[in-house]
Amino acid sequence: MKFPRIHTLKEIAAIIQTSYVGDDSFPVHGMNEIHVVEAGDIVFVDHPKYYDKALESKATIVLINKEVECPEGKALLISDDPFRDFNTLTDHFRPFISASASIAPSATIGERTVIQPNCFVGNNVTIGNDCIIHANVAIYDNAVIGNNVIIHSGTVLGADAFYYKKRPEGFDKLRSGGRVVLEDNVDLGSLCTIDKGVTGDTTIKEGTKIDNQVHVGHDTVIGRKCLIASQTGIAGCVIIEDEVTIWGQVGITSGITIGAKTVISAQSGVSKGLEGGKSYFGTPADDFRKKYKEIASIRQIPELIERIKNLENK
Repeated sequence: MKFPRIHTLKEIAAIIQTSYVGDDSFPVHGMNEIHVVEAGDIVFVDHPKYYDKALESKATIVLINKEVECPEGKALLISDDPFRDFNTLTDHFRPFISASASIAPSATIGERTVIQPNCFVGNNVTIGNDCIIHANVAIYDNAVIGNNVIIHSGTVLGADAFYYKKRPEGFDKLRSGGRVVLEDNVDLGSLCTIDKGVTGDTTIKEGTKIDNQVHVGHDTVIGRKCLIASQTGIAGCVIIEDEVTIWGQVGITSGITIGAKTVISAQSGVSKGLEGGKSYFGTPADDFRKKYKEIASIRQIPELIERIKNLENK
């Protein structure tokens, strides 16, 4: 998430009331999670296991809960609770704004686009030309929708990320300040849920078609011309490259990459990244032919046990 203007390190420290290491005027362009940070961004870290990863990332401002040596060309924000202060920044720069109408006055809607009754279109949403938004679709604030997009009834774009920190008193929610972006010629079935990014974008690229009742987690990027069938669940921060086919009831864990032109058969569970151009099946998902050979071998087990018993009896 980029800020409306470049802020100084001193200004950011004042918002979250922290001390800092670096020049007062050190430029701060925005804030992002570790996997999408760029120069000028703030990243937060609150566990020693990840200190080095954050300090060595592309981020040039690190919000951290320990005074450490500041890498050259970077700045530090020293906080007793970086998770809390990252939320404070999200609330400051991307606050929740209650709706004043079913279709926000600040929304931009393209030519020949049809929005059916009982839809909600939030603040600063952009919808392109020649789209059809069917009844009872909810499009949360700041979403971007391209041209010739079809969204069927009951679909929700922009719900919060499923991202919590466990504390003694319960779960603390990481605020979501990102967006949902649908490129041109995307179709979404009914009752789909596409969560917005924590600070970045959850993106579905040009020409991808998604069936009914599919869930896409925060900050996931789905490539061009993908086909995703019903009841698939995709966790956050997944990268699905172009022309991937995912059949029904597939579950995909967070933070992995699925290579281009992969085919994943129904009811598979994907627990690690998959090389592109291959077909996969099973839980954990593996090469299609290999998995079916395993199943064929398992079916022979009763017969093999019976043979062993007969040999023992002899």
